[in-house]
Amino acid sequence: MLREQRPVRVPARQSWSVWLRESPSGLAVLAVAIGAGAGLGAIVFRWLIETFTHVFSGHTDYSAAGGEPHPWFTALGPWFVLIVPVLAGLIYGPLVQRFAPEARGHGVPEVMYAVAERGGRIPAQVTVVKALASALTIGSGGSVGREGPIVQIGSALGSTFGRRFRLPEGRLRVLVACGAAGGIAATFNAPMAGPFFAMELILRDFAVESFGAVVLASVTASVVGRAVFGDVAFLDLPPFTLRNPVEYLLFIVLGVVVGAGGVLFTKVLYWIEDACDWVWRGPEWLRPAVGGLLLGGLLLVLPEMYGVGYPVLQNAVEGDYVFGFLLVLMIGKIVATSLTIGIGGSGGVFAPSLFIGAMGGTAFGVVVHAWLPGMTASPGVYGLIGMGAAFAGAARAPITAVIILFELTGQYTIILPLMTAIVVATLTGKALLGPSTIYTLKLRRRGVDIDRRPGPLAGKRVSDVLEPLPAPLPADTALRPAARALALSGHGILPVTGPDGRYQGCVTARAVAEALTGDQDENTGALAELPPLVTGQSTLTEALDALTRAAGTGLPVLDRESGTLTGWISHEAILATVHTGQKGI
Repeated sequence: MLREQRPVRVPARQSWSVWLRESPSGLAVLAVAIGAGAGLGAIVFRWLIETFTHVFSGHTDYSAAGGEPHPWFTALGPWFVLIVPVLAGLIYGPLVQRFAPEARGHGVPEVMYAVAERGGRIPAQVTVVKALASALTIGSGGSVGREGPIVQIGSALGSTFGRRFRLPEGRLRVLVACGAAGGIAATFNAPMAGPFFAMELILRDFAVESFGAVVLASVTASVVGRAVFGDVAFLDLPPFTLRNPVEYLLFIVLGVVVGAGGVLFTKVLYWIEDACDWVWRGPEWLRPAVGGLLLGGLLLVLPEMYGVGYPVLQNAVEGDYVFGFLLVLMIGKIVATSLTIGIGGSGGVFAPSLFIGAMGGTAFGVVVHAWLPGMTASPGVYGLIGMGAAFAGAARAPITAVIILFELTGQYTIILPLMTAIVVATLTGKALLGPSTIYTLKLRRRGVDIDRRPGPLAGKRVSDVLEPLPAPLPADTALRPAARALALSGHGILPVTGPDGRYQGCVTARAVAEALTGDQDENTGALAELPPLVTGQSTLTEALDALTRAAGTGLPVLDRESGTLTGWISHEAILATVHTGQKGI
């Protein structure tokens, strides 16, 4: 006789875990925790950069020091810059190679790949290794930014939180975005730019629930960051104003020119990276140290390329450099950043793209101001707008570009021309670079296309197509009644429950038939086997894989925490989903 399954009471600890994993309020709590962690991580990361910069150069920011000697080694004069990239490379090269190879490079593509292809899973050690490697790279003269590292650091923190509480992949991806947003917000004092960066570039989606969680993380991280860094705009610039509506035509031209500069940066970056790969034949851990000699030689000629270079950027926008030197700085930054990443350094490309845009935009402003002095604003206005245009041309993230430039500068008067130039630069980047961006091109070169059109099963879970559970067989059911129940079910497989109502596995029609043929006196409990586990949060792709390995046309669906049976999944339900999805394509 078939007995009805008795419900199993879920312990309070498991109920709390389920609330944390599945409820909107649980997601909010985790977002706040990750935001606080990302804010603290940003503080530590900036401290590491400042410490290593002072140790390796003897200055707070050597890019503004203009080739001065190291105060601890004055006999070397400016030649010390040949040595420090080598010394730093000998430290972070083995560190990255041994503990976290994904910490090499500019970081954001690795996070995008983890979200799109790995369900948001990022190794926990990336947080520490990326912070140390990037701080050593920047502190020793590497001409890269700190946004890529802090995005990867915060994202790894979010992934670690999510995996600690065993969150499903959908929520794990959101927590990765929360970490990225928190890192950007705290590092640049940009609480609005953080969420848009995470949603536009990392999640590539603006769903309401995920956007709310990302905003919470960003606000929390900003509060933590402002407690240490203060509430001031990242760049301290004088107010700029426009003089004539005719300038909007010039901003359109600026968007084309500087947007093309962003594309040039992208192409040179990967061309130099390919050249370094082709030339280098030694062990990877030694590559940053040997390549550091080339970087040091460039820094000796152009010390303004040392580190991130924000003081140089500010001087350019304020009008301290002439046209020719602005072009030298722009080309120098493209080469220096590409070389730093090509030799195996760790750092971001967002700040270099701002630098390149500022130099190119200011140079453009110098020309048009000399041509139309009474109708055009100061060259610095074009430099500010060029910063956003260069990033938009390279990354094609227009919303992020507008928001982050506004927050970095605090200049509301440039919003309209900024939007104009950024839209034009985005279109220019798409026309010249095709479907790739400075971030996705790295993945495409590995054969990973995160922009591909998803199939009909993409994003769908077992819980979306759950079917009623067939009546389970008690473990003490005799073989002949079990054979009748299996024949009537039409599935060729049924779940088996013990005396306490707990799930013990499944019994198949084939196993029962073989037992009857052998005249064995057994029951279903003795024949039960554990098929591949399927839960409500499993993707339909994972469920289909489990079904292909099972001896039947369906499988039970379990609650991962309590082990109770919650429903049934069959080939027919998945095929119906595929059919419906293909009809909608």
